[in-house]
Amino acid sequence: MSVQVVSAAAAAKVPEVDLKDLSPSEAEPQLGLSAAAVSAMVPPAGGGDPEAPAPAAERPPAPGPGSGPAAALSPAAGKVPQASAMKRSDPHHQHQRHRDGGEALLSPDGTVTEAPRTVKKIQFADQKQEFNKRPTKIGRRSLSRSISQSSTDSYSSAASYTDSSDDETSPRDKQQKNSKGSSDFCVKNIKQAEFGRREIEIAEQEMPALMALRKRAQGEKPLAGAKIVGCTHITAQTAVLMETLGALGAQCRWAACNIYSTLNEVAAALAESGFPVFAWKGESEDDFWWCIDRCVNVEGWQPNMILDDGGDLTHWIYKKYPNMFKKIKGIVEESVTGVHRLYQLSKAGKLCVPAMNVNDSVTKQKFDNLYCCRESILDGLKRTTDMMFGGKQVVVCGYGEVGKGCCAALKAMGSIVYVTEIDPICALQACMDGFRLVKLNEVIRQVDIVITCTGNKNVVTREHLDRMKNSCIVCNMGHSNTEIDVASLRTPELTWERVRSQVDHVIWPDGKRIVLLAEGRLLNLSCSTVPTFVLSITATTQALALIELYNAPEGRYKQDVYLLPKKMDEYVASLHLPTFDAHLTELTDEQAKYLGLNKNGPFKPNYYRY
Repeated sequence: MSVQVVSAAAAAKVPEVDLKDLSPSEAEPQLGLSAAAVSAMVPPAGGGDPEAPAPAAERPPAPGPGSGPAAALSPAAGKVPQASAMKRSDPHHQHQRHRDGGEALLSPDGTVTEAPRTVKKIQFADQKQEFNKRPTKIGRRSLSRSISQSSTDSYSSAASYTDSSDDETSPRDKQQKNSKGSSDFCVKNIKQAEFGRREIEIAEQEMPALMALRKRAQGEKPLAGAKIVGCTHITAQTAVLMETLGALGAQCRWAACNIYSTLNEVAAALAESGFPVFAWKGESEDDFWWCIDRCVNVEGWQPNMILDDGGDLTHWIYKKYPNMFKKIKGIVEESVTGVHRLYQLSKAGKLCVPAMNVNDSVTKQKFDNLYCCRESILDGLKRTTDMMFGGKQVVVCGYGEVGKGCCAALKAMGSIVYVTEIDPICALQACMDGFRLVKLNEVIRQVDIVITCTGNKNVVTREHLDRMKNSCIVCNMGHSNTEIDVASLRTPELTWERVRSQVDHVIWPDGKRIVLLAEGRLLNLSCSTVPTFVLSITATTQALALIELYNAPEGRYKQDVYLLPKKMDEYVASLHLPTFDAHLTELTDEQAKYLGLNKNGPFKPNYYRY
């Protein structure tokens, strides 16, 4: 006698420009400090820094974003293997409880069958409206879109990415004061300051060089009298930089260079500490320019230094307040996009002040761009899509340092990686690293993920987007949001659905959809976080560049774009070595003479790119 179990039914279905050396002499860094102070700050080549902080504590992982809506549930269809024969101990009972929780029926001939069970689908009230409806409120729209092809070129819907628990009132319409009674700031919620302070304290543990610089140079106050206006990502790491600049004597006013990268609690902590900060996560395009203007256009305060990330702040001053450049001593720029703009101005003879290209410093290019992106690309994709990388086909557009980091991470996770490139040298590097070099058109129909890392414009066009496979993920790791032609997707025939924070489905009339992350803006800083330690390297380089330009004697720098000398790059690197308990080897006099080098560096010429 056999037992037959009947299953339930299944449910329904950059232009060429000669870069100039920073200083006539590379032997000593020109920090504008006394000789004794410089000597005290630069450690000997043979050992670590005895004053640097102990190895950093491990930073706890940040929580990921909320999950998307749950799907209706039903049991899978399919045959269930037959159970073993089973005899009844009590023939008088016609029913017994089946082992899996169902009701068993006993037929007159002794066959036991499972009673049919009612399968209910889980339904959500107004599910479609609740999870798929895109907010209609998009905030104030820009009146100055034509002013710049900037990092806000594409459509932005700030309300889409505002936490539903937050107050919907725009920060511009709120009257907020910190504990000292100051209202010279505009953040989401000043009451979040305590949480932001804790994040800043964690970041300080992973930024040893900035903390060492703060300790060594604050007595000398090399930035006393400096009035720095900044436009960068406002994160815990940037907050440590700002507070270091303040400890060195500078006054600072700050805005965000990206509408999605601001950490609201950190902005609140800075405002509570007395820094005029104008930024919040999810700004509209008009908010973005309004915040920059509030930093610059303030009665009784004239900036004399600019720290920019992307060139938007420099561009705004150039267009709206050109007379300010008469008192500005220099610009420090850290992104490919911003440096490109500076070189364009210099070539046209329109650059009014000296500028420092931090982006191409070794300690920025080879660390922030490469190692930071190698870790944060996976973090950003995991938090937004929960995807598995093994076996996925990915095309990475651009094989500069950012592209190299992204490709290395994806390859290590088992992805099949293709690369597109315009530069034959970078293209050859990609080939030697084992990646297939292709044109985007050749693989666009088959890839699962498209990542742009070029800093260029219209790398992924509407034609490419039309040809992508269903559920292809599209994102950008370059600073500028112009790499993906998002504006071409804002048409009546395409439907946009918000899935979760910073994630949109764009649906074609035939039902095909792509997954667009952060509306084409910088993925890692918009959708996740970046490693603090590597940002310590970049931030220290920025601080030294500001010190150098601010203290330089008149005439040392012309109205051009300069690189930090190798000696300063080496100094920044040396400040981070004690974290790893690393010990440098020191040249003997004989070895130094043989190589023609100073025993304390620099060890490479300025043109050497590592």
